[in-house]
Amino acid sequence: MPKKSFPQSPFIKSAIRTIEIENRATSLLADRIDSTFVTACQMMLDTKGRVIVTGMGKSGHIGNKIAATFASTGTPSYFVHPAEASHGDIGMITGDDIVLALSNSGNTAEITTLLPVLKRKGIKLITLTGNKSSQLALAADANIDASVNEEACPLGLAPTSSTTVTLILGDALAMALLEARGFTRDDFAMSHPGGSLGRRLLVKVKDVMHSGTEIPSVRLDSSLSAALAVMSEKGFGMTTVVDENSDLVGVFTDGDLRRTIDAGKNIQQLKISEIILPSYKSISENVLAAEAVKLMEESNIYVLIVKNKAGEVVGLVKMHDLLKAKVV
Repeated sequence: MPKKSFPQSPFIKSAIRTIEIENRATSLLADRIDSTFVTACQMMLDTKGRVIVTGMGKSGHIGNKIAATFASTGTPSYFVHPAEASHGDIGMITGDDIVLALSNSGNTAEITTLLPVLKRKGIKLITLTGNKSSQLALAADANIDASVNEEACPLGLAPTSSTTVTLILGDALAMALLEARGFTRDDFAMSHPGGSLGRRLLVKVKDVMHSGTEIPSVRLDSSLSAALAVMSEKGFGMTTVVDENSDLVGVFTDGDLRRTIDAGKNIQQLKISEIILPSYKSISENVLAAEAVKLMEESNIYVLIVKNKAGEVVGLVKMHDLLKAKVV
């Protein structure tokens, strides 16, 4: 039977058309990454101050995001509203700073008004414009082409493709600078201490582990009954098992207990040495807590032995601890 066809929703048609137009616009960007882009990156890398991003209207919203991306990836940056700049906020910009101005037309009055002051202060100017013959493009020390053939707006009025292109070029600049600076995961975490990303990248196993007298431990020659008493007291659902030299030889868990009972063994008469298995999972105290989560998930366990560099047992970490620390 032939498949029935239904008329496509005008919403879907509009959405697909928008995506296709913006996709065409962004597909042309790679060819624009040339010596001018290199110059812009080098200027920002060499500046002793900050990258001051400015833009009016929709370009201003994009500029706020670009400045935030710079700041969180190793390039000190903030956004200055051009209209406010002409009424005093330009004093926030020093001679050591560099300005990144965003304007599709390249002739935005609120920004061009600032040009004489920027030039007098000797402040370098990078622009992202849609018109290479515009005032801003011609005044720039480096102008990056952010032009588009058409906006996704069917009226050709609302900035759509142009703002997408500007955002992508801003991200390209930020990522190029990130790599040039050798910006690391630890650096990223330091600028995101309050978020889940920061917690995943900053919190180490030693920060959340249980140590000292909290660690359940029994000797290898202990009875199973004694081991169960320790497990109940400490509340980890397991205990470490050590030899006469206090070296770890294995662990005993509540899962091992269930398997022992299922095997029909008399738990009142058994010693730990008769039923313990030497295999166990451990992790270094200095690795990220997120790695402990990964190991637990892969091994289908909820408690890990924690060791120091010398291979000595220094703690235990539970999945509950990682959930509580919001690492998961």
